[in-house]
Amino acid sequence: MLSHLKNLLFGETLANDQLAHQKFTVFWGLPILSSDAISSVAYASEAILLVLIPVIGSQSYKYMFYAALCIVALLFMLVFSYRQTIDNYPCGGGSYIVAKDNLGVVPGLCAGAALSIDYVLTVAVSISAGTAAITSAFPLLLKHRVLIALAIIAFMTIGNLRGMKDSSRLFGVPTYIFILTIGTMIITGIVRVHVFGQTPAASNEILPSFGNITLFLFLKAFASGCTALTGVEAVSNGIPNFVEPAQKHAKKVLALLAFVVLFIFGGLSYLATLYHTVPSDSKTVISQIAAQVFGTGFLFYLVQVTTAMILIMAANTAYTDLPLLLSLIAKDGYAPRQFGKRGKRLSFSNGITILCLCSGILLIMFRADTNALLPLYAVGVFISFTLSQSGMFIKWIREKKIGWRHKALINGLGALVTFFTAIMIGITKFRHGAWIVCLLIPSFVYCMLKIKEHYKEVSVELKLSKNERPISKVDNDRKVIILVDSLNKAFLKALNYSRSISNNIIAFHVATDEESAMSLKKKWDEYNVGIPLVIEYSPYRDLVSPLLGYIKKEEDHTKSGESVTVVLGQFVVTKWWHNVLHNQTSMFIRNKLYRERNVSVVTVPYIINE
Repeated sequence: MLSHLKNLLFGETLANDQLAHQKFTVFWGLPILSSDAISSVAYASEAILLVLIPVIGSQSYKYMFYAALCIVALLFMLVFSYRQTIDNYPCGGGSYIVAKDNLGVVPGLCAGAALSIDYVLTVAVSISAGTAAITSAFPLLLKHRVLIALAIIAFMTIGNLRGMKDSSRLFGVPTYIFILTIGTMIITGIVRVHVFGQTPAASNEILPSFGNITLFLFLKAFASGCTALTGVEAVSNGIPNFVEPAQKHAKKVLALLAFVVLFIFGGLSYLATLYHTVPSDSKTVISQIAAQVFGTGFLFYLVQVTTAMILIMAANTAYTDLPLLLSLIAKDGYAPRQFGKRGKRLSFSNGITILCLCSGILLIMFRADTNALLPLYAVGVFISFTLSQSGMFIKWIREKKIGWRHKALINGLGALVTFFTAIMIGITKFRHGAWIVCLLIPSFVYCMLKIKEHYKEVSVELKLSKNERPISKVDNDRKVIILVDSLNKAFLKALNYSRSISNNIIAFHVATDEESAMSLKKKWDEYNVGIPLVIEYSPYRDLVSPLLGYIKKEEDHTKSGESVTVVLGQFVVTKWWHNVLHNQTSMFIRNKLYRERNVSVVTVPYIINE
């Protein structure tokens, strides 16, 4: 019953060779990886006006247009940079990989930490904003907004655990509906004014100006509007999620994303100047424009509904990119190895689960209040922008390939602008909560370095030397199967124990990919262990079923009343938190084998001295 429910929610388990069929095409990759960027432009124009109107009144529309032009220029810098990143780093990881390769490990980890924090905040902010749209339409639900937000997160988590193919269908369609709806509104609004000569009136009274435009005020407005650029890095982070040729498809999606962001952000900004919209607590800028362009009929409500949907769908960019980013960091040894394992639907399910838990905790802590969460937002992503641009700048300077000068100029200028923007966002939002992100990033980097240190110590502790050999055989032929994951001291201890009780020993390895199996076989032959190695390939990444199938075969060849002994090696760490960094695979296998009648299970512990 439980297995049937699990398959109903998450789908049937997929084999490794089905991974290629789970990846994005350009058509489905665009809405999934651009939903964060597209949702950001939905309120970027409003963010600029919120800074300018209280100070300079009706002059705001002129300077908002200038700020929008600056943001568009920065957008094209970032797009160019990330095209180069896609060409040079096809394995994904974006800012993390670029910074680590060109600036060093610590800057790379800073980029990884900043992106990870920003992805969690993307989910929390997007879900909170979407929930606010729902509770605005149905005020009676306001007291239940935290539960509604958690329910939405649960729904999105289940959708993503079903795999990339299912989630792209489920979450991609609303993004396309939003693009079409807002595009229709932009074109209709411009035609009404310039073709039919409509003279729009401001929806709300514009307050008189209390000052003049200053450089600091303009830069503050520019920094606020830069939320339109969050999510631009998503495509370069998620290159491996595309069907082959992945780089070519990723660059197409990046170009389309830039065009969509330019069209929607530029169009909404221009409409805001035409229709003189004034941000208010009761009506968003988009809703004011929609009311003036479409009236209060069906199309007005369609704009409201699709805006709420895109705000919620923005979270899906984080669900796509953060698990992949964590898998790359885990592969380098700076995050728990569990994040590098694919789940039953070939997604990085551990990364999806941790994103769900962290964003859920944030929503509970901040009561799903968008205004309380926004000050934490965008600081991390502009730090990662800066590190990525700086890394590419250093790369061009160091390699000096053809055309490196103009590439270095653009990346260098991009690094300066994004660094300045990060500083501006940090200063203007510091007191309102950005200080939390400034503390979290170095804390995360410290934790990553400690994790790497632990894995290094374990690797040194377990490494076999040529002088360390198995003990001699004994005169006993009971059947013994040793489970082997890698050739190390823990395995040698388990082998020595096995040889003390039998001379009929087989090593058994369950391979989830061919590369790891070949690596083990090569080391096995080089070390000349002296016992046969049996490798069973598990296309569904199930470690227990191949073992049970093999044991069943061996039972058929044993004498009546005899049992098969399975020997498991197990790491024993001295610090409690180190247990989180290891898979605890032997514990799960042991619990399964206890249910088998003719199987004896022996655990041989190996203590890691730290």
